[in-house]
Amino acid sequence: MRQRLHSFLAAGLVALAVAVPAVASAADAVRVRGTVVARTGDVLEVKAREGDVVKIKLKEGFHINAVAKAAITDIKQGDYVGIASLPKAQGGDGALEVLIFPAAMKGLGEGSYGWDLKPKSSMTNATVSNAVKSVEGSTVTLTYHGQEKKISIQNGTPIVTLIQATADDLRAGAAVFVSAEKAADGSLSSGQLVVGKDGVVPPM
Repeated sequence: MRQRLHSFLAAGLVALAVAVPAVASAADAVRVRGTVVARTGDVLEVKAREGDVVKIKLKEGFHINAVAKAAITDIKQGDYVGIASLPKAQGGDGALEVLIFPAAMKGLGEGSYGWDLKPKSSMTNATVSNAVKSVEGSTVTLTYHGQEKKISIQNGTPIVTLIQATADDLRAGAAVFVSAEKAADGSLSSGQLVVGKDGVVPPM
């Protein structure tokens, strides 16, 4: 059972690892953030954060995960995390959101890449080599491919981990993060989705 769950999570986490340029070019990789309008068969309609309604064809055997709330105190040395961040005026980076990966996913999509959560944001998938907590929050040192990056995490920053979900969770009004592929004709398709559940919204 544990092995099957790890396999399920591994497939779902690919949605968060597509920041790796080798997986898909910028021209055909599209990240859709929004809320579900409806699902009819294998077609998912999402009202994107930009305001338009897009249709996404769900690939056969598509995988879906949900997010569960976590906390700064859950981040330990040796954990593998994905952190979207922005450069701070005083130097360093400040976290926009944090995903704590399940242990079996350590090393997936390792690196630091441009991200589109906000202008000039980046996504860093890396191992926590050091975590220093203070009254105001925490600063973590991330290591990847022999490099280091320090990111401060202020109190109130969304921090989540992944849990299992099903297609039934893709109900109208549910918040979703969809890693999609754009075809030459402009149509979108996806085999990887992350959905909000129990009031927790995908922050990535």
